[in-house]
Amino acid sequence: MNSKDEDLVQRIRRDLADNYDEELELELEDRNLDTLEDSGFDVTSAQYKEDRRQYFRELFRMQAELVKLQDWVVNTGHKVVILFEGRDAAGKGGVIKRITQRLNPRVCRVAALPAPNAREQTQWYFQRFVSHLPGAGEIVLFDRSWYNRAGVEKVMGFCSEDEYEEFFRSVPEFEKMLVRSGIQLIKYWFSISDEEQHLRFLGRIHDPLKQWKLSPMDLESRKRWEAYTKAKEVMLDRTHIAEAPWWVVQAVDKKKARLNCIHHLLDQIPYTEIQHQSIDLPQRERHDDYFRQPVPNEIVVPEVY
Repeated sequence: MNSKDEDLVQRIRRDLADNYDEELELELEDRNLDTLEDSGFDVTSAQYKEDRRQYFRELFRMQAELVKLQDWVVNTGHKVVILFEGRDAAGKGGVIKRITQRLNPRVCRVAALPAPNAREQTQWYFQRFVSHLPGAGEIVLFDRSWYNRAGVEKVMGFCSEDEYEEFFRSVPEFEKMLVRSGIQLIKYWFSISDEEQHLRFLGRIHDPLKQWKLSPMDLESRKRWEAYTKAKEVMLDRTHIAEAPWWVVQAVDKKKARLNCIHHLLDQIPYTEIQHQSIDLPQRERHDDYFRQPVPNEIVVPEVY
């Protein structure tokens, strides 16, 4: 291998390392290392380093499997809907980020709907969710879903008792219709303890990069922990159906929750590896009359770094 080829290989390796650094950046969002050190937790210990290596090793391995799953979904025209529910700060967004991180956003997309507007409030309750359902060869992850009615709307008084009961009459039939139409529906509830949610809320309050995650509704939900617990228990009991059962992810430990959820998800879909033809990068065409025009200095972004 000549020096030019060696340089190319090194540049490719650096690019791969940059891609993996995306995950490290997400980890820094989740955990302030200075805070850990101040609290007496030894982030330099051999056990911590080994646990961290094992976490990344398993995460990257399963993300590679998710890419294979994506290829299979596209190749077969499979349709997948995955619902992520749980209390505020339960870790739903973290696992969604790790699932979608290496995937094609045109194949695997996230639906995180805001509160319904005035017009949507007059529609059939499920109507605004239907437009986000997948076509053939697509995966849709709902970061909260139609189960808002069984949780936040019930607890906060945003729906009437009749609307609440009608939801429970309708949702099993709605989900059975989705399954009969060829959609695979997978439902996850992320379970955390009272103490863990308290700690995560405190972390958001004191982290300026995360304060945007705290809304007045989140703070109000903290006061109503027991009401949310009762609503969750009713929801799981009345909407756990054979066609679309609930799966509970123990989520007090964020990293374990992510790995366990992704591992379970991979087991739910009967994907196989799709064989692709080898790719040969074509030579660039060159023409003697082509000259690359210089970029005017006034529109170049200053190289501060």
